[in-house]
Amino acid sequence: MNLSVDRERLTQELEALSQISAEPAPAVTRVVFTEADLRAREFVKQLCREAGLILREDAAGNTFARWVGKDDSLPPAGTGSHIDAIPNAGRYDGTVGVLGGLEAIRALMRTGLRPRRSIELLIFTSEEPTRFGIGCLGSRLLAGLLEASSDENLKDRDGKSLGEVRTAAGYVGPLSAVRLPTGYYSAFIELHIEQGPLLEQRQVRVGVVTAIAAPASLKISVEGEGGHAGAVLLRDRRDAFLAAAEIALAVESFARSSGAEDTVGTVGVCEVFPGAVNSIPSRVRIEVDIRDIDQARRDSVLDKVLAAGKEIGSRRRVAVRTELVNADPPAQCDPAVVATLAAACETQGLSFDRMISRAYHDSLFIARIAPVAMVFIPCRGGISHRPDEYASPQAIADGTMVLAEALACLAE
Repeated sequence: MNLSVDRERLTQELEALSQISAEPAPAVTRVVFTEADLRAREFVKQLCREAGLILREDAAGNTFARWVGKDDSLPPAGTGSHIDAIPNAGRYDGTVGVLGGLEAIRALMRTGLRPRRSIELLIFTSEEPTRFGIGCLGSRLLAGLLEASSDENLKDRDGKSLGEVRTAAGYVGPLSAVRLPTGYYSAFIELHIEQGPLLEQRQVRVGVVTAIAAPASLKISVEGEGGHAGAVLLRDRRDAFLAAAEIALAVESFARSSGAEDTVGTVGVCEVFPGAVNSIPSRVRIEVDIRDIDQARRDSVLDKVLAAGKEIGSRRRVAVRTELVNADPPAQCDPAVVATLAAACETQGLSFDRMISRAYHDSLFIARIAPVAMVFIPCRGGISHRPDEYASPQAIADGTMVLAEALACLAE
């Protein structure tokens, strides 16, 4: 098979997509169903039309672009990722998997091959939690993990519901119709930048992902008692921030003592009221992320954090309230798909390591309905979700070649 990737075209398309943003370059901001997101969707759909792919979209805005194989009644081989971006992000997160997936299909088309199975590119809606506070919205719906009531229950900061926003964007119909049947895909591969430094540090060109970590997310509110910073003695204080700070340190401590470096804990949000230097904080809200590839180990840390919140609240005489936002199970990648990717790396003469994904991806949820694996490529310094996020054209081409080789195998 005379397989080749058009590296220059792929680089140009990634550059063009990065220019579709709510903020000026080099920052990329594309929040789901905003004007920038809708323009980016149209850009990618036009590229798919030009490639001769058959397009369809569901009620949530998930977009499917299919290269029809010899027997379209068979479950297709799938690939894809997302194009939405958090505020002030970079140009490669998600987009490498979408435009690289498209180029992998075009590369296979150029060989003259027509696969037995169809190959489908899937652009997921809202992998990022920016607008509605929940990540992987489209893939959760595809896997049947969100109720139809999410249409009304999920709201953005302006109070607009998911139903209102998607309808205004032109995506109509019941959310219940979005779910895909188990076995819809024969296999699914997501190409992605690593978003970490390991491949670069090890000077390895490709990562073959064997497991995907999943977070448990908590919202914790602490209610104390405000007062003047000079007039209230320390012995009399019910400082909401100090209680929240102690909970945050407990998150780190319990994650560190789990017995595995794959356990991580983060407090990424801290809102303090009233926020004056001479006023004792009376109310604090923090958000906690605990993740691991081992669900029992992660949940053990979660339970310890919840227990610590109760103890700290009692000792510091503040009210601590916790809300579990989600506790998704981690995913194991399919051994046969992993083996296919490893063989593709060997065929292409590319060094590779088997590794885990510590970041959240749509493949975590597609794993509920299909065999999945992921391909990682190095990114400079392990930097992601920043304007200086960078993956070299050669690294992107390497990942795309591996993806194309694997899809050819899986589609036959």
